[in-house]
Parts: sequence; C-alpha cells; structure tokens
Amino acid sequence: MFDTKKVEIQWGGKTLTLETGRVARQADGAVLATLGETVVLCAVTAAKSVKEGQDFFPLTVHYQEKYFSSGRIPGGFFKRERGATEKETLVSRLIDRPVRPLFPEGFYNEINVIAQVLSYDGENEPDILAMVAASAALTISGVPFMGPIGAARVGYKDGEYLLNPTDADVAAGSLDLVVAATQDAVMMVESEAKELSEEVMLGAVMFAHDACREVIGAIIKLAEKAAKDPWELKSGDDNSKVKAELKKLIGKDIEKAYKLVDKSARSNALNEARAKAKAAMADKSPQEQMVAIKLVKKLEAEIVRGAILKDGTRIDGRTTTQIRPIVAEAHFLPRAHGSALFTRGETQSISTCTLGTKESEQMIDGLTGLRYEHFMLHYNFPPYSVGEVGRFGAPGRREVGHGKLAWRALHGVLPTKEEFPYTIRLTSDITESNGSSSMATVCGGSLAMMDAGVPIKRPVSGIAMGLILEGKKFAVLSDILGDEDHLGDMDFKVAGTSEGITTMQMDIKIAGITKEIFETALHQAKEGRAHILGEMAKALDHTRTELSAHAPRIETMSVPKDKIRDVIGTGGKVIREIVATTGAKVDIDDDGTVKISSSDTAQIEAAMNWIKGIVEEPEVGKIYNGKVVNIVDFGAFVNFMGGKDGLVHVSEMKNERVASPKDVVTEGQEVKVKVLEIDQRGKVRLSMRVVDQETGAELEDTRPPREPREGGDRGPRGDRGGEGRGDRGPRRDGDRGGPRRDRGGDRGGDRGDRGPRRERSGGGNDDGPAPDFAPAFLTRDDD
Repeated sequence: MFDTKKVEIQWGGKTLTLETGRVARQADGAVLATLGETVVLCAVTAAKSVKEGQDFFPLTVHYQEKYFSSGRIPGGFFKRERGATEKETLVSRLIDRPVRPLFPEGFYNEINVIAQVLSYDGENEPDILAMVAASAALTISGVPFMGPIGAARVGYKDGEYLLNPTDADVAAGSLDLVVAATQDAVMMVESEAKELSEEVMLGAVMFAHDACREVIGAIIKLAEKAAKDPWELKSGDDNSKVKAELKKLIGKDIEKAYKLVDKSARSNALNEARAKAKAAMADKSPQEQMVAIKLVKKLEAEIVRGAILKDGTRIDGRTTTQIRPIVAEAHFLPRAHGSALFTRGETQSISTCTLGTKESEQMIDGLTGLRYEHFMLHYNFPPYSVGEVGRFGAPGRREVGHGKLAWRALHGVLPTKEEFPYTIRLTSDITESNGSSSMATVCGGSLAMMDAGVPIKRPVSGIAMGLILEGKKFAVLSDILGDEDHLGDMDFKVAGTSEGITTMQMDIKIAGITKEIFETALHQAKEGRAHILGEMAKALDHTRTELSAHAPRIETMSVPKDKIRDVIGTGGKVIREIVATTGAKVDIDDDGTVKISSSDTAQIEAAMNWIKGIVEEPEVGKIYNGKVVNIVDFGAFVNFMGGKDGLVHVSEMKNERVASPKDVVTEGQEVKVKVLEIDQRGKVRLSMRVVDQETGAELEDTRPPREPREGGDRGPRGDRGGEGRGDRGPRRDGDRGGPRRDRGGDRGGDRGDRGPRRERSGGGNDDGPAPDFAPAFLTRDDD
C-alpha cells in the first residue's frame, strides 16, 4: 500500500533515518526523521500560483512540540497544544533563517513548512532533527530549493568537540552551538558559550560543517529515490534597459542620499528619489511599476556596496572597522533596582534590571516537564524607535528571537543561585534603532545588572558585523547600520567579555561564507567588543556592592531535612504563620535551603530567628528572648526560639518571694530567660531572675544557698497558690530523703508519713496531684 523510501546513516554514533511515502502523502514533500527514539515529521506544501501584485516571498515555518511525544498532558486550563511557546518560536526561526536565502530571486509562490515532534526520548533534541527533516522535505518536494542543507549541534567539554550532545553534556560543558550549512558554506550559526576563544568557536563551526555534510549526503540519497519533478521556473526578463534609465534618472540622487550621516535626513532623501522614479513610471502597467521598484532597490545596493569595496567608504563616512560614538549611563531611573541608558550612534536601549524572589520565577511547561527559570530577558521594539506608525502589542517572532540572543550573551556570566538567590528580570526597551538593537540590549543589560548589584563575572559587550561580497572580493564591516544590514550579505553578531565569547549568531543572505571570511569577521569583532567595553566602563566598571533600597533582601539558611516538616507545619500552618507575623516571604526547598526575603531587614531577622527556634535545640545555660504565652498559678510558660516552650516557675521570676506570677508578668510580655534544665522528656525549666531584663546580660545569683534537708517530715510548706494546703514552709533544693520518682506514672511505694495526696481541681487541695500541663520536676521544686 505504501511506496516507502528510506535512507539510514550512522551519525555521531547513532542511527539517523529519513523516510518518505508512508505519512502525509498529500503534501508536496513529507519526511519522517528519526534519531534514537526522537521522531519529527515535516510536511511542505507550496501554492501553485502567485497572487496578483505580490512582490515578496511568503515562506512560513511552524515548529510544534506535541506533548504526547514525551508521554505528557499539557498543563494549565486548556489541555491541548495552543499558541507557540517561546521555544517553538525560536526553533521555527532556526529552520527559516538558513532555508530562506536558498530560494531563487523572483520566486513568490507561498510555501508552508510544518515540523511536528511526534516522539521525544529525552536525549536527542528535536530541533536539529526538525531542521534536517525540513531540508529533506523541501529537497524532495520539487520546489526550486537550492539546497539541501544539513544541521548539527556541537558541544565542547574537556577540550573535545561533541556532536549532538545531550542536555547533560551541554550543561557540563562550555558550548551549545547550532550550525546549518550547505555542502560548500555555512549558512547559519546560533550559540551560547562560556567565554570561549575565537579559535575554539571557529573550530566548533568547522566541526559542525563536516557533520552537516554527512546529513546532506543522506538527503541527496533520499532525493534520488523519491524526489518529485522540479518545478519549471519562468525565465527572468531582461530589465537592464529599465535599470539603466533609472540609474540615469536618480543615480546621483541616491549617491548623495547615502552620504548623509543622519538617518532621518538620509531616509527623506531616498524617499524623494524613489518618488521621482515612481512618477516617471506612472504610465506603465502595475507589473512594470513593481519591477521598477525592485530595480531601484538593486540600484541602491549597487551604489552602497560599490563605494565600500572600491574605497572603503561607508554610508555614514566611517571606515570598515570604526565604531559609532557610544554614550553609556548607569542608574538612569531612580526607582528601578538597576538601570542603564546605552546609546550607540542612532541605536538606543533603556535597560532595566528587576530583582525578585523565588515566587517570581517563570514556570515553563515543555516536553521535559515543568521547570522554573530564574533569569528572564524581555526585548521590546516599539514602532516609534524607527520613526514609524505600526502595530504595538504582544511581542512577535523578531522580539522573541532578539531577546533570546541577548539572554544567551548574558546567561554565561551570571552568578549561581547559591551565590545570588534572586530571580532576575532584564527588560530592554528600544527607543531608537539604526542597526543592532540586540547588541545594544546586551551592553545595556550588562550595565543594568551591575547597577542592581548582581555579581556577574565580567561585563559583556556585543557588536554586529556585516559583509559585502562580490566574487572573491569582500569587506567585513564593524557595527553595521540598518541600511548596511539590508543591503549587505551577512548579519553576524558576537558578544562576550574580555576573556572570551558568550554568544555568536550569524545569518547569511547569500549561499554561505568561507572559513577565511568567518575568521576575519571573528577577529574584527573582538577588537570592536574591546572598544565598546572601554566605553561602558566610563559609566560603571564594577558591580555595586549594595543593592537598591527598593530591592528585596534575601537571606539564605539551611535546615536539616528532617526538620523541613516542622518548619512547614501541618498543611503549611507554621510557615504561613511565620509569613503573616513577620511580614517576610519564606521559601523552602526539598534540600532544606530556606530563602527569606523582605525589603525590611528586621522582618528577615525575625523570620530567621523563628525558624532557628524551630530547628535548633535549646542549650542549658544560654539566654534567649521569649514571650509569655500562658500564666498559671505556679509560674508562666514562655515561648522562645520561635517554636519552644518552657516554664518559668514563680520562684525563678525574682530573687525575692513572689506571691503571684501575675504580679510580675502579663501574657504577651517580652522577657529574657536562661535555660536552667532540660529533662529527658524535653521539658525545659527557665529562669528570669538571673537575667537583666533590660540588657539581657546574665546576673550573679545573689540568692543565698539553702541547707539540704533530710528525709522525713519537712514541716509546713506554706501557701503554694491552692487552698487548704496548710503551712508547710518553704521547699528547698537538695537531698529530700530518698530518690525522686516519676510523678507522671505510678507513685507506688513508701511515701513517708505524708499520707495519700488528694486530687485537686482549680485551686487544689493539700498534696493533690500536679496539673497535667506542668513538668513533673517543677511541681516539687522548692520555692
């Protein structure tokens, strides 16, 4: 029933399988790609005709992760896959960027590429497999795709490059790099690194390119078995005559416009030249007018590119290596925890850093399960930043992609959560844009974090590089303008510290670049980054030692794992009480790490002391702050260390005789107590009389020692707060005529001549039993 075609290769020690003809047979091209137990289906469909008046290439790429692929049900209210997640958006861009330049100029048929993850084994990442499947599906579909491309992920660990590393390998190493390439040249690079050298990064790209060639060979073998007939393309018309007329008409105007340094003035001059060309073509057909518009753009590119290659003159008069003027300002906003205004030429970013607690972490639900991210970077690009009227709303794919690039640049220099237990949110609001606003975000974000007191390893700067390539002649441009990006052949962004690269991203508009060009761009970028770091240091060259007064303070402590339950309490009762009473926020992890946060240090201290009181054991002879929680006839119960109770017997309240505990203390009163004794059952005996209630200092015990008594009749004990007890005289410590017995159980045996004790209720009777709430050893002590 199925005419299945399949190709298998050994790739990085695993089997890569490309299959077509069994699934999605009505698509123009469909490939099922398998690596390990990760399976991705990519289907390509193409419109057979072009809409009238269309003058652009409508390529749309959608990457979708099916939760069933990892045996999960989506979280949240809607139990189905919905709008694209951040990762899905980023992978969609990852597929789009290297394939888009490989369609011929003038091809405007709409193409839809849909890649879906059907199985995920938790080891082989589906993004690389989706890129391979998309390339294979386009290659066999018959559309005019000048591929195929291959894709590979590279890690770097212990001085060795790793092909398609696992998540664990990436985490343990210092590189996560993705490359897409044709047989002859690199098309796209995306990476995150931990301050690696230019030589290591270049080696990783070349290593990935070799791996891409293996995949390309497999795709070609599949195409030889299953490719559909190629589409017949309409031959391009010879527009050289029209182009020559336009050059004669507005060529000089364009040259003058591109000599204007100010972007607005240059834009106005170019618009006047374009309007002049449009007026000259007013009597032509709509199709001819559309062709003329494209020819004007080509004419602009030729003029700009020719001037750069001929004499090195750029649009704004700079040399190929010169950086635009930079103005960096730290602490730009008074209430933000950290802020910076970074301006480079006509590109500007307001960057802010906000510090939060654990509850501010971002919850991410994906194929690998629920996880939490404590570092976020959000990039915003309002239309006014380029002087335009446009949509202002939720971030699009471009904003997500630029934000993630800056995130990768800064992620590698962050302190660990143990070193700095804050949730960090960076925002970059682009207020002006004329080239590389993502790299302005990196520079501004680095300054904002230092202003906020985040102890990053080193400052990070970023730069965007461009390329003009004509045959074998090329020029690499540092710190490109927006127009140089549009009219050039490459957008190459590099960010890093003084010690090495933290991220590298490259997009190519031609059929790839060589190793020589790549190496030149890397070393030129290094010089530019060093210059930018120097300008940033003029604003702030170190991390501030003090956090903003408006930022929450977080203190970390550890409790034994067997005490976590005590801190939380039944149903969270204890931890809720701590939060409600102290005003501090308390988070406790499974390993016993407790984070306490508040903008008021007194609240943090109160919560820490409370928790210490729960988990620590009291020490005999040590003085503690406490609170009277209950007053009884024979003394007062005091809560101390947050979670411990002890009894201050009436005899331990003052050196002189106290008739009633209520004469000395009241419920809720703060007192200072010394631990006198802890019995085997954990009952605590406390004293107030040996502690200075003002200073908390220990006092000398001035009470005269009392002679020990012998057993037998001890005489009257005096009034002990009950009725009808008779005058028995004061009780003294010391030998009481025999061993003391546990008062909590059977008191059988010889009790002397005191006779049986009677039960007492309320005020009590002579020799009645001790109250249930009183420690046994306290009810018989002398007063």
